[in-house]
Amino acid sequence: MKLKRKALPMLAVTVLATAALTTQGFNNGFKTPTVEAKSINKNISWLAGDHHVHSEWSVGWNNATNPPTPIKGGDAIYPITKNAQMAESYGLDWMVSTDHGGPNHSKVNLEQAYPEVLKAREAVPGLTLFYGMEFDTPQADHSSLIIPKNDQESQTLYDIESKFNKRDPFPSDPNRDTESNMIDALNYMKNLAEPPVLFANHPARSASGASVWGQDTPQEFRNWNDAAPNVSVGMEGAPGHQAGAINSDGSIDPNGSRGGYGNFATMGGFDQMSAKVGGLWDSMLGEGRHWWVTSTSDSHVNWRDGGSDFWPGEYSKTYVKAENTHADILDGLRNGHVFVSTGDLINELDFDVKSNGKSASIGETLDIKKSGKSDVSVTITFKDPNAKNSHGDNPKVNRVDLIVGDVTGKVEDRSTAVNPTTKVVARFENGDWKQNGEYITITYKLKNVDKDSYIRVRGTNTSELEPSLDPKGENPWTDLWFYSNPIFMSVK
Repeated sequence: MKLKRKALPMLAVTVLATAALTTQGFNNGFKTPTVEAKSINKNISWLAGDHHVHSEWSVGWNNATNPPTPIKGGDAIYPITKNAQMAESYGLDWMVSTDHGGPNHSKVNLEQAYPEVLKAREAVPGLTLFYGMEFDTPQADHSSLIIPKNDQESQTLYDIESKFNKRDPFPSDPNRDTESNMIDALNYMKNLAEPPVLFANHPARSASGASVWGQDTPQEFRNWNDAAPNVSVGMEGAPGHQAGAINSDGSIDPNGSRGGYGNFATMGGFDQMSAKVGGLWDSMLGEGRHWWVTSTSDSHVNWRDGGSDFWPGEYSKTYVKAENTHADILDGLRNGHVFVSTGDLINELDFDVKSNGKSASIGETLDIKKSGKSDVSVTITFKDPNAKNSHGDNPKVNRVDLIVGDVTGKVEDRSTAVNPTTKVVARFENGDWKQNGEYITITYKLKNVDKDSYIRVRGTNTSELEPSLDPKGENPWTDLWFYSNPIFMSVK
């Protein structure tokens, strides 16, 4: 059935803009760091990347020795240069090499993995390659830790991993696997001259049911973000291991699952924490938190070699609006100038809100003066490329959803994982938008806005009104989505 463009019940917001491109905290008890607007002179564009990629230095361990000795290629199998080459071949502009740890793995990273990062940078100069790791997060699951590129980057990661990574000590130290140790780690990181960026990986993979959380919890995310809002800035919206149902000959395994989510499945390839409208992500945004979502490969072993992974960029891409430099890409990730897409459904997304001659874009805040009532103009322009993706398909966007929620301040119960104000306020299909070649533009008005709020966009090639649980044996190429990060509107 063809959907007609329709406006659903929504909040009202008064918008008279006074400053368009700041991220000052709302007057709701939650403060976020001030971020300067990007210079209009910068040569910025949407740059595709992946912040969660494993190499042969995600090792196995020979526990028969004391201490255990690393087994190169024991978990992930590819050299860092190979990962970089494949990332570039699949259209990535940037990548983070992120090996996870174990007993004394900080030395493995420093002495063996880091020299290979330097070699990969020389071998693949067209790729902006970051050094980092998949942090074995104290009292939680894993996180992508992205280190700023500088002359001290290897020592910076060594210091963090050796001091705080929960699996690094030998013999093991139970005091490492505590939330207090994670808060200590974040306090240490945020005070570095050049702080890193950290995203929680596959956050609900260990959940046993709908909102029945496992290793990662809403309380922890709030505690991390409170401790270091310039470091702990978000989570994987779409996790890796999306090729779990693809056999090495390209056929579909009826028992395979996307993402390795064995207890509660992904939804359109996205983690339940981000896929549910009014769920955990919206709860965080409803506090005014700058909490962003990304999409990665979590590449260990490619599906062609018997694994459950796509190459970096083969299926998932995280797009950052930035100059193609390490510093600017990291700044874009830190400040949420990000959208994500699977299956190359789209490769550009410019999403703006405007009022009284002022505007704000993805990751930004429109500061507004509460004086009378005003409408807000919303413009969504995306590129639906007329080209085949890595599967040989040319997928087309079937529908775009506009999602709005109130920002009401800090929650009393830090385990809160719902925002009842968040809803889809409009849905758009072909016929509701204007198309010029590969570019599609949608316009909409938010009427009589008078509350602190946020707005975000998602789209799909499917006919599902909401992403459903991914069944075993689903072909991931048939179920594609893109998500923007939010724009905030602050009424003063």
